[in-house]
Amino acid sequence: MFYLLFSYLEKFDFPGAGMFQYISFRAAMTVITSLIISLVFGKKIIRLLQKKQIGEVVRDLGLEGQYQKVGTPSMGGIIILSSILIPVILFGDLGNIYVILMVITTVWLGVIGFIDDYIKIFKNNKEGLAGKFKIIGQVGLGLIVGLTLYLSNDVVIRTYVPANPEVTESRTVVESEIQAVDRKSTKTTIPFLKNHEFDYAYLVGFMGEKKQKWAWLIFVIVVIFIITAVSNGVNLTDGLDGLAAGTTAVSGTTLGILAYLSGNAIYANYLNIMYIPYTGELVIFASAMIGATIGFLWYNSYPAQVFMGDTGSLALGGILAVYAIIIRKELLIPILCGIFLIESLSVMIQVSYFKYTRKKHGEGKRIFLMSPLHHHYQKKGYTEPKIVTRFWIVSIMLAVVTIVTLKMR
Repeated sequence: MFYLLFSYLEKFDFPGAGMFQYISFRAAMTVITSLIISLVFGKKIIRLLQKKQIGEVVRDLGLEGQYQKVGTPSMGGIIILSSILIPVILFGDLGNIYVILMVITTVWLGVIGFIDDYIKIFKNNKEGLAGKFKIIGQVGLGLIVGLTLYLSNDVVIRTYVPANPEVTESRTVVESEIQAVDRKSTKTTIPFLKNHEFDYAYLVGFMGEKKQKWAWLIFVIVVIFIITAVSNGVNLTDGLDGLAAGTTAVSGTTLGILAYLSGNAIYANYLNIMYIPYTGELVIFASAMIGATIGFLWYNSYPAQVFMGDTGSLALGGILAVYAIIIRKELLIPILCGIFLIESLSVMIQVSYFKYTRKKHGEGKRIFLMSPLHHHYQKKGYTEPKIVTRFWIVSIMLAVVTIVTLKMR
């Protein structure tokens, strides 16, 4: 809104209007606005949730301090989503296809999470929304994102080719003879490897000349899988005060840096990474998410005054997934989102091993004392703040490794 307004006012030499053309300025304003919304209005939302008696429903898991959380306001994801969407609408370029996709992702998964929380709290159903409906919603979003990224003419990557291939076949090409070409592509970045990108068309290489034609199908399937996996991963991680919010803030900051570098021709060329026009605008969205999650931590840190619920966790996971896919860094997700990955794996390993041993020996056995992994450490006697802090430290270490992969290429 402000971006379009001041872009118009700049034509009339309105003082300060030109500042809104700088991503760095708008990003700073977005962080400040997001923090103010989450801190000031967050307190009012918490009071409203308390007034409406929207409290946490706790299952008996035999964990220390578990029942102290009973009645703590849930559905606090409303604070996060509001603190993201409002600043993006104010300072972002709403005509940018990538910003549009991120807004759709936030609202789409936020609504699914809200329905889940509503059923748990108001319908007194601890199971919430049936898992199959969550999956259907995530698959639907994956289809929208995947097909949009594949079909939209605004989604391109920039490659550099010889201006005159016939002439340059017999000699070395000089820089002045290279031209930039924006083209649609199903390529993505391979971590650690220089001058190598992975094209999803390779997965249907057996189709010969038709492989590029059917690459969209593989791409959409991958998008659906990533969105579903990361969204549910954050949802599983949201079990201790400040854990999901803190780790998401770290991952969001890293993705914001990657988006800025990928959307800047100079930095992309220097680091020899894929240049994706117009993705620099995603820095505004990342700034809003950083401000929202940090502001939410003010109330969600131990002992939590509010929980984000599925309203926040499903949306935050989807945001990270779609963001990484847009900037062609989805293969870095296992590193960057390692906390969410290991939390999900701990659940899958626990359930699979329990079913296997029960079928084979008649009695189910467990690898972890409890899953997800953070509950395993609770069972071992670690205090909640210590577990959360150490998970944050690991998350920061993984973020550093993610950034370092750019230089290692």
